[in-house]
Amino acid sequence: MSKATRADTRAPAAHAADSHDLIRVHGARENNLKDVSIEIPKRRLTVFTGVSGSGKSSLVFDTIAAESQRLINETYSAFVQGFMPTLARPEVDVLDGLTTAIIVDQQRMGADPRSTVGTATDANAMLRILFSRLGKPHIGPPGAYAFNVPSVRAAGAITVERGAKKAVKATYTRTGGMCPRCEGRGTVSDIDLTQLYDDSKSLAEGALTIPGYSMDGWYGRIFKGCGFFDPDKPIRKYTKRELHDLLHKEPTKIKVEGINLTYEGLIPKIQKSMLSKDVDALQPHVRAFVERAMTFSVCPECDGTRLSEGARSSKIEEISIADACAMQISDLAEWVRGLDEPSVAPLLTALQQTLDSFVEIGLGYLALDRPSGTLSGGEAQRVKMIRHLGSSLTDVTYVFDEPTIGLHPHDIQRMNGLLLRLRDKGNTVLVVEHKPETIAIADHVVDLGPGAGTAGGTVCFEGTVEGLRAGGTVTGRHFDDRAALKDTVRKPTGRLPVRGATMHNLQGVDVDIPLGVLCVVTGVAGSGKSSLVHGSLPGQPGAAEMGVVSVDQGAIRGSRRSNPATYTGLLDPIRKAFAKANGVKPALFSANSEGACPTCNGAGVVYTDLAMMAGVSAPCEECEGKRYQASVLEYHLGGRDISEVLAMSVTEAGEFFGAGEARTPAAHRILGRLADVGLGYLSLGQPLTTLSGGERQRLKLATHMAEKGGVFVLDEPTTGLHLADVEQLLGLLDRLVDSGKSIIVVEHHQAVMAHADWIIDLGPGAGHDGGRIVFEGTPADLVATRSTLTGEHLAAYVGA
Repeated sequence: MSKATRADTRAPAAHAADSHDLIRVHGARENNLKDVSIEIPKRRLTVFTGVSGSGKSSLVFDTIAAESQRLINETYSAFVQGFMPTLARPEVDVLDGLTTAIIVDQQRMGADPRSTVGTATDANAMLRILFSRLGKPHIGPPGAYAFNVPSVRAAGAITVERGAKKAVKATYTRTGGMCPRCEGRGTVSDIDLTQLYDDSKSLAEGALTIPGYSMDGWYGRIFKGCGFFDPDKPIRKYTKRELHDLLHKEPTKIKVEGINLTYEGLIPKIQKSMLSKDVDALQPHVRAFVERAMTFSVCPECDGTRLSEGARSSKIEEISIADACAMQISDLAEWVRGLDEPSVAPLLTALQQTLDSFVEIGLGYLALDRPSGTLSGGEAQRVKMIRHLGSSLTDVTYVFDEPTIGLHPHDIQRMNGLLLRLRDKGNTVLVVEHKPETIAIADHVVDLGPGAGTAGGTVCFEGTVEGLRAGGTVTGRHFDDRAALKDTVRKPTGRLPVRGATMHNLQGVDVDIPLGVLCVVTGVAGSGKSSLVHGSLPGQPGAAEMGVVSVDQGAIRGSRRSNPATYTGLLDPIRKAFAKANGVKPALFSANSEGACPTCNGAGVVYTDLAMMAGVSAPCEECEGKRYQASVLEYHLGGRDISEVLAMSVTEAGEFFGAGEARTPAAHRILGRLADVGLGYLSLGQPLTTLSGGERQRLKLATHMAEKGGVFVLDEPTTGLHLADVEQLLGLLDRLVDSGKSIIVVEHHQAVMAHADWIIDLGPGAGHDGGRIVFEGTPADLVATRSTLTGEHLAAYVGA
């Protein structure tokens, strides 16, 4: 055997380029992280777990993903960077081995009325090309089928400079698919005049019911001095001309008491000042007026399809693009599969893959024309995933934020399969998750804790799932927890009947919801749970008298200045206690009033709005983020100033206001309710915009607990809760029921189902395959019969 051959049989030396298989983090100190150092394997699925508030998001999103984003921005030229936000470098000593991060989070998708599931996932764009090629009659290019493109016609002369100048007559036309009446929104808005004035009174008697339009101020002087109508005549006796001038007159210069002013009709005036603004940003009384005065109805011209007549007339096999977008996606996928046209074969294949991804990810029940603002957090996250499923990129870091939210145990298995598929293509997948079913498929687990807030921020365990089970961490101890079925269930004290519910996909549902017990409404994603509980229940006779309080996960109406202390009304007793202890007025201790730092106006940060991108914020340099003037911070209560009190967590503040010099019973009561719903780790001054969906819902629940409402409707209250916190939540729900309240919970978590007194199961499938009641009774009966998907999963869970 020659020497050369012998040398070749030896293992080749490892190539240096293959040695980078770890993401190394050293000394991460973002938010509550305490100098965390970990190594994450690349091209593997790593799950980050730990109690709510232990620092998972700070490590994954605020450190690893944020630095990856910042480094990518630095690769652009200085010119381009000038238009981009300057991202601050995260608080960390070393970050090594990062790859490009793609963040798939639960932020709600744009709520613009023209944004739909189809436009957000490119499915619409492919359908438009398909119809422009195959649609009969042919009406134009893809834009002619787009409800975001208006039709334009122009004519005129253009001058062409060639030798002797000559003018050429030219006409320009562009065919768009936008319905001209509703401008592609599908609904038309109207103003209800009865909400603007009381026509039996005259203006002088205060006929106008618009907020801020009193007859004592300038508006009164303008109406009296303009001379267009008689201010002492009741509005119902006005002539047509006078009524037109009151409501619609275009801006007109007038002189009142020697002052030059402009008079404008009421409707254009309130259109500019109130109706065109973002509803959530208005003051509560103005918002209430806008919601009363504006009526929305389906556009009569396009029937809600948003498309012009031409776009609706062009069809493929008797189906127009409007019909295609209104179909359930699983049906649309079948229809596309039946089209056989060699000239557009690649397009059909691409469209087919996109639609199949929807079905695979458990969203086959949606329709492409569903407005994206109406999707739940979990649905929005899965719609964003669709883009990445067909992507040919590898060696990318995908970051997911609780991808199982809003998923039935049956759907979680499919989601697990998708995460593993992304990993097997050679990507690093990082998942923040609480559900044991998803933690179980991890290659590597990082458990943060041991507690929440200041008690968290350290790595308690890293290794395999088996190691986690054997380890003594909170997650490890609770990993195999299984809630048992209750021996006895409570008896209902009454019934709330729902009759003939047909909202969305409900098929004429009749059901009696028991009162005085813990009732769980469940079923696969898209089976009609929310439509029943939020859509049909509040409108039923008898619901209003019982005081039905609906607590969902929607964004809390409030600005960046709102925080748990202002939202719950906790700041009032705190301000009064500070004022009393120091002999000054309470307004000094409000960051929105006299005590505010003049540089940032009490916001604590200075915001830079970048028109076309997400804005950036930097801490205010004068107050260092404390939000108050230096003079205010000299006043103390119990040895702490107001900014130190707002930096406390709910638990710390509970002890602080519970006894000693700072004892404030009113504040202590509110803090007790926040601790009850498992928010003990939140700091009092944390902006509400930074809370997760589950945290917002529990904050709302804490504020509603003091109300007299008799029936609470909760939408997946376990969202974002660690296994250990679910027990605390169940205890709280039990206490509420025992105090005489009725609790109705829409929930997928098996521990909550097992703990229920009564279960209503919707299904059997999603979309038009759902919308029926497939079971109602006690959890024990559901496990015994195993007649539904939920029954099978619950039986396996309780080990029956």
